[in-house]
Amino acid sequence: MTAIHLYDDERARRFEPFALTRPAGELRAGALLVRERWSMALGAPVAGHLTSAHLAGFDEPGAAAVLETGVVPAGSWVANARYLPALARIAAEDTTLVDEGVVAVRLREAIPVSRFSDGRMDLASLAAAGGTRQVPEPGWWAHEVWDYVRHLVPMLEHDIPRLGATMATAMSTTLPPGAIHVGQQPVYIERGADVEPAVCFDTSAGPILLRAGSHVHAFTRLVGPLYVGEGSSVTADRVAASSIGDSCKVHGELSNSIFTGHANKGHDGFVGHSMLGRWVNLGAGTITSNLKNTYGTVQLWTPDGVRETGLQFLGTLFGDHAKTGIGLTLTTGTVLGAGANVYGSQMPPKAVAPFAWGDAGRFAEYRADKFLDVAERMMGRRHVTMSAAMRRQLLASHAARWTVDA
Repeated sequence: MTAIHLYDDERARRFEPFALTRPAGELRAGALLVRERWSMALGAPVAGHLTSAHLAGFDEPGAAAVLETGVVPAGSWVANARYLPALARIAAEDTTLVDEGVVAVRLREAIPVSRFSDGRMDLASLAAAGGTRQVPEPGWWAHEVWDYVRHLVPMLEHDIPRLGATMATAMSTTLPPGAIHVGQQPVYIERGADVEPAVCFDTSAGPILLRAGSHVHAFTRLVGPLYVGEGSSVTADRVAASSIGDSCKVHGELSNSIFTGHANKGHDGFVGHSMLGRWVNLGAGTITSNLKNTYGTVQLWTPDGVRETGLQFLGTLFGDHAKTGIGLTLTTGTVLGAGANVYGSQMPPKAVAPFAWGDAGRFAEYRADKFLDVAERMMGRRHVTMSAAMRRQLLASHAARWTVDA
């Protein structure tokens, strides 16, 4: 079977706070990981990521490997990981796919992996002279890291009915006893999901999908469009317009946010228009601001300086393994680097470097050995073992960490 290789170009490799610890193809966009979107669109598995060298050894259940050496075989697809395809099958005989630019190319000949090492390869240069085709249903480009939040609602509106249709035989046809349904759009509940009585499904603004193994506690208001992944728990309050990945815990108010997977928001505190990497843990009462009191657009720190996002609503981007202390408040457009451990009574700066430890004005380096010990303990509580490859990759990410002045 033809395989897919997801390519992180130069721009994708600047998508902090996530690019330090994961390929762009392993980010969640809409209801699914980017890797899963491409696999559905092309009807083929993702065989590998063409990305930064320090991500070699990236190892998560189901994830594709980061390729270091060898060749990408002839006949393979190379797809831009910043393009988020619609969940519509694309004919396999096509050789070049375009949507306001080349999004994927089927290789005519094998190409060394090293050609993609610096992210400067332009997929248009690999396109065949003929065979170009517009994708049948346009997707979304992530031109900037905040575009995952920008596109979240329309992507969920697109994704949920299609996923519900493809999983129809695994879906329950009726709401659980005691559930309340407000609105006209559908609710999809995969068999094996557990919904307690007195849960309100509000589909006035969009559909809702609960995956097998998810658990929704009584007196929770679910507001569509909303996706809740396998093994995730949602407890009380209003949870709206969000994509919650696998094995997450959500308690308290959540709005327009993305949980990549294995993240904990186990206590009260509003989180809105935010994005959480894997293994993020928010202390009780952690609150994000997603709207300036001037009602103006939000600026965000990036490796290329503070940038204007054009978004009126934007909360916090939490890198993988980031943690917050009890009662931490975060201002609009905050970036917490991977592995950062932030606490204290004062609001931290809008950008906290990866593997920083401390409170506002007193950050120290989070030693790699101490970080790995904590990460292993946290993962172990979810019955996930950190592999030797992942340990090496996280050490490489620690060594490659950026500063807020970079």
